[in-house]
Amino acid sequence: MDAGSGPLLPDSVLYEIFLYLDHVDVLSVGLVCQQWHAVARDEFLWKELFYRYYRVSREVPRHPAAVSWYDEFQRLYDTIPCVEVQALKEHNDQVLHLSFSHSGCLFASCSKDCTVKIWSNELDISLQHSSNMRPYNWSYTQFSQFNSDDSLLLVSGVFVGPHNSSSGEIAVISMENFTLLSRVRNKPYDVFGCWLNETNLISGNLHRIGRITSCSVLWLNNAFQGVESENVNVVKRLFKIQNLNASTIRTVMVADCSRYDSPDLLLDYEEQLAASSTCPVFDLGSDSEEEEAKPKQTLEPAVQELPDEGGVTAEDGLQQFFDDIMEGRVRPAMTETELETKVAELFVRSRTKPPEPNLLSTDSNSKTKYLIFTTGCLTYSPHQIGIKRILPHQMTTAGPVLGEERRSDEFFDSLDHVIDIHGHIIGMGLSPDHRYLYVNSRAWPRDCVISDPMQPPPIAEEIDLHVFDLKTMKEVKRALRAHRAYTPNEECFFIFLDVSRDFVASGAEDRHGYIWDRHYNICLAKLQHDNVVNSVAFSPVEQELLLTASDDTTIKVWRSPRAVRVQQARKPRPRKLLFSWLMNQKS
Repeated sequence: MDAGSGPLLPDSVLYEIFLYLDHVDVLSVGLVCQQWHAVARDEFLWKELFYRYYRVSREVPRHPAAVSWYDEFQRLYDTIPCVEVQALKEHNDQVLHLSFSHSGCLFASCSKDCTVKIWSNELDISLQHSSNMRPYNWSYTQFSQFNSDDSLLLVSGVFVGPHNSSSGEIAVISMENFTLLSRVRNKPYDVFGCWLNETNLISGNLHRIGRITSCSVLWLNNAFQGVESENVNVVKRLFKIQNLNASTIRTVMVADCSRYDSPDLLLDYEEQLAASSTCPVFDLGSDSEEEEAKPKQTLEPAVQELPDEGGVTAEDGLQQFFDDIMEGRVRPAMTETELETKVAELFVRSRTKPPEPNLLSTDSNSKTKYLIFTTGCLTYSPHQIGIKRILPHQMTTAGPVLGEERRSDEFFDSLDHVIDIHGHIIGMGLSPDHRYLYVNSRAWPRDCVISDPMQPPPIAEEIDLHVFDLKTMKEVKRALRAHRAYTPNEECFFIFLDVSRDFVASGAEDRHGYIWDRHYNICLAKLQHDNVVNSVAFSPVEQELLLTASDDTTIKVWRSPRAVRVQQARKPRPRKLLFSWLMNQKS
């Protein structure tokens, strides 16, 4: 029978999955497997098969764009990039990060061997270029990102300074001839950095104020600093934010709000129903009515207004606090750490620019973008996500260089929104339409109390993958689970994840990469390595292609069963020239 005349699933798979059906016994399975057309037409059979085999809650409806339940089963079986087709071994140390160009033609890899390598994504992937960053006093490369037109590559690394002090640095490499265009300091190094637009990138700096109090400054940098610095501004201070309790701003990324009203997928069931008449969408259902009844997480502003205390201003409150200390009226006695935190909190309330109004009222045509980053307020481990709106006039280095537009008494910028994760954040990634934010975290104990910011709570080995809707600023349904991590707080490192139209993937410390379906909220595949999997990356134009990077120094290339069959069909069959030559010799 032709491959196109019935299901592509092999008999062995059909035999296994039909055993899950109550109304089909073992004796009848063989007969059913032979009736390809009848099985493909039996919608009830495939519906039962789907829910039981993939263990999906029956409250989760079928994808509205799917023609049949068989199509959905076929999609999850045949389009998951779970077949290893190539292992790239050109790195000689741990591979930390992978990133695709927007066209999907190239991808970059960063490694502890201090190189960034550019690969050509063809049928057989090949190395196109390798840049060694050790001549610039780098210890290793850790992150890369192509700009929107793929003409420039941002590379972030750890820089070794005087007296072996480590900080971060960002390099910009031209994709035309692989020349180094500029270098920008980046502190701390796990800010990583990111592109704001085609020619401007965001970096960070950190200024210590006290033992556990600091100030993070986020800078906008022109990528062509060496060329344009004599004529125009190439650096501009974007935001200045105070950090409390040893926290710092890390892991910056930019979300474009312009597509929020026309996303690739909708994960909220009610919103999906409302939009189903106009466009194919997805629903991410809950497991039970009890979960549906739970109140959704509400998010509080990062900087709250001071309570009304009879007209007492923040300045008066700070003076009163000092008077109470000097006259011994503060009870109980505060430690040095608690005192520093209290003073910093009072100071920042009176010296902070108020949040931007109407954060959630962006138009579909708006040019507004969100700056997203990890931060905290209780301890040094990142446990909150900060969100700050970037207005159109802030997206260029032209204009005031050091924030002269602020009033003299406004030292700091406030955050427009804060999401508290109640755990150590170890990874973040945006959906392709920038509507949803996926967050890897390791949870704290439920009722933990943090009394010392330098002693964060213990963290779980199980990783939770949270999903937040950036249009409503609310968490969407339940967290994804399957992957694990084992390092303690002080050794915890970033595990990069990636999101495609239909899938989300993540690395893990358990020597596997994982793939979940975004609609059904189920884990579909485990991708094996010999060590920690640090990063994953879907091709932006072909979600059936996935890359994984590991501490085992390899990059593995994974394709779907369908893509593998297509590739094999395209390979030319060898001609029987040798056989013909032998026959001619005998004659």
